[in-house]
Amino acid sequence: MENWKERISINPEIRFGKPCIKGTRISIEDILRMLSSDMSLEEIIEDFPQLTREDILAAISFANKREEVTRYIIS
Repeated sequence: MENWKERISINPEIRFGKPCIKGTRISIEDILRMLSSDMSLEEIIEDFPQLTREDILAAISFANKREEVTRYIIS
């Protein structure tokens, strides 16, 4: 998902500046933790109806971009 920037914000006043889905207090870390515990997108949306499938995909894309930047800095 190329438009992850439209769905994610970083605000030092919300969750200590952790990247979150805009308009929520749900962090990218929270979403990744749910996915890694084998929750499906549907289960996450059921538990957090303010999230959309696109929000979850944006969280994955954000994490992927962060990893790419980290690899670039280390190289």
